[in-house]
Amino acid sequence: MDVSISDPKAPQASSLPFKSNTVDHHPEAPPRYSETDVVPSPAAERRMILKVDLAVMPILFLLFLVSFVDRSNLANARIEGLEKSLHIPRTSNGYNIALISFTIPYVLFEVPANMLLKRVRPNRWLSGLMFSWGICTMGQGFTQNLGGLATCRALMGLFESGFVPGCAYLIGSYYKRHEFQFRYSIFFSAAILAGAFSGFLAYLLAKMDGVGGYEGWRWIFIIEGLITIVIAAAAFFIIAPWPEDCKFLKPPEKEMLLERLAADRGHVKHDTLTLRAFINTLTDWKIWAGMLAYFGADHSASAVVSFQPTILRELGYTASEAQIHTIPVDRLHHRYAFCMLGVTICMVGWILELAQVNPVRARYFGMFAITAGVYILMPVLVVWNLNNLGTGYRRVIGAAFQIGGGNSAALVSQNVFVSKHAPRYPEGFGTGFALNVMAGFCCTVLFLGLRAENRRRDQGLRDHRFALPREEVENLGDEHPLFRYTL
Repeated sequence: MDVSISDPKAPQASSLPFKSNTVDHHPEAPPRYSETDVVPSPAAERRMILKVDLAVMPILFLLFLVSFVDRSNLANARIEGLEKSLHIPRTSNGYNIALISFTIPYVLFEVPANMLLKRVRPNRWLSGLMFSWGICTMGQGFTQNLGGLATCRALMGLFESGFVPGCAYLIGSYYKRHEFQFRYSIFFSAAILAGAFSGFLAYLLAKMDGVGGYEGWRWIFIIEGLITIVIAAAAFFIIAPWPEDCKFLKPPEKEMLLERLAADRGHVKHDTLTLRAFINTLTDWKIWAGMLAYFGADHSASAVVSFQPTILRELGYTASEAQIHTIPVDRLHHRYAFCMLGVTICMVGWILELAQVNPVRARYFGMFAITAGVYILMPVLVVWNLNNLGTGYRRVIGAAFQIGGGNSAALVSQNVFVSKHAPRYPEGFGTGFALNVMAGFCCTVLFLGLRAENRRRDQGLRDHRFALPREEVENLGDEHPLFRYTL
């Protein structure tokens, strides 16, 4: 549960050597609250939250949908003749090379990209990244060989690396811990809609084959890239700023927002990035457990995104039918029990694929099960991680490390689904099953470890940290004795 419990043995808030009303996300944000502030009515608070929802969520949802379409369009272009046009033999690993070219910079630059976010306005940063990868998306439509394709994909990976963790951080900056999961699940569900939208849009654009002398698969990249560029330009004027700078709320509503955020974070602060804090973040067992769980989940997601149309074609569907059948849907939930629900559903799908169950429709259902399970699991893991990382740079680094490290699973999926093993893909399906089991194991370790740590703090076994120097106490973040981890 998302609460911070005050230990009766520990010093009370008023006696602590630092203020508890520091708001995260803007390095120079000053304290804005006083003990004489009027408590807002529930109705006024609901109206304020609705304004925040409308200002923050719709545009980020749209941008994530577009980013996922751009990321997955290579799979759609493949079954429309990309390999034949670029003289990439079906028996080679050329397609996998193009996928890996995206993944490597995407993984390597997530942490530094998210650290830059703290110093740049969100609208400039997110829309700028999107505009840049939109140009690269269009470039794929004009490439003449594998080298050109791989270069465009590598640049896309570079520019997309800071997008998802940046959006997660921006969303989390506006909501209390117990409100964040619902919003991030809505945001992440754009990936599910993108699975439907991407296949359907590719199906339509492929019908432009021959227009202007370009093949249908080229138009997939050209039109989708153009759409991305236009939306990015508009998003510059729409993306919400940091809460401290927002203009869409009236002054009393803005004060209400900042005060409720400060109250939710209590004694947790982590805005000073020192070498010691950086090393402690990257060596935190909780972050590694969350990252490995995300790694197992992301392998399933990347396998679906990169190979689902191809697998469906190998099962006997035509190219057009394969595009139309890539439409996964499911609801997203939260925390450990729901993580295990996602793992279980995903496991059913991998078993069906690994066992080569007949008829083909059973394996088609398996693809849906994998998709449904993984899109329950992934957003829950991200929010679970962010809920337990305090605030400031620790959250910035931890979020990017989890998402970046987890996304490196794409390197695995891109090398276990190889053309010569079609349509059975024993290595691909077996690896997916094994990594899914690993994700469930890591979730369980995380749950048990966090529960044990909460009990230690309830017993006062971490109260000795109050004796640390003031600067260190202020920078403890989630290691503060009064902080309780979300289970």
